[in-house]
Amino acid sequence: MASPNAALKALLENRFPDAIPLTHRTAEPVATGIWALDAILPGGGLPRGRLTVWVPEGGATAILRATAQTTVLNGERAVWIDGKGTIAGAFWEEGPILVRPRTRREGLRAAEELLRCGGFALVVVAGIEPEGMENVRLSRAAREGGGSLVTLTTHTSMASLRVSSRILGESYRWRKDPFGDPADAEEAKIRIRAHSLGWSRSVDLPIQVVPFDARISLDGGLADRRGGKKKPKPKSQKRGKAPV
Repeated sequence: MASPNAALKALLENRFPDAIPLTHRTAEPVATGIWALDAILPGGGLPRGRLTVWVPEGGATAILRATAQTTVLNGERAVWIDGKGTIAGAFWEEGPILVRPRTRREGLRAAEELLRCGGFALVVVAGIEPEGMENVRLSRAAREGGGSLVTLTTHTSMASLRVSSRILGESYRWRKDPFGDPADAEEAKIRIRAHSLGWSRSVDLPIQVVPFDARISLDGGLADRRGGKKKPKPKSQKRGKAPV
């Protein structure tokens, strides 16, 4: 027969799935590596064992990529689940593990298992948009594993921390061509706003705009950003029949 304490604990977990046990407060938050941003976040980083929803309006990928690389440099593991298949290999040279699920369901299952195992300090879910009970399951997995979960989505239910970012259009600094006209963007500012129940803070961050070579041929596992669909995989030929 279960003890009254165990029954009460199970009842509280079902009633408040986003609640955090007191022991989780002993772990330091996951630092982003950007001093000005860490200064406005509660505890100096992304909270462990909780769900952080980042509303992507510009600059979110760059900042979270830097956060994932900082996590790896600090001796911990980080994983990025690329639900839409838009992250190219050249953009992801080193650092966190990149997961490209074939379906939305596979991406959610991968996120839940990676969170629950407790081996990852940071799990970023992009291109999947979890909502409703999916957020409940992911929040519970983050609480059990003690890692920090960040989803790039507009669905903010179950989130302990909500973050939004946008690029300030008037803040671009341009490199000029020989005729004095703007040629390439060199720097821009991102306004980040973090808020939770009872408080809200914001900061403007300057970031460098780094160009990279666009891929010439399409990778079969990546989405075509020009608007086309993925090329279907050829069906295997049956034995004894030559292709027409």
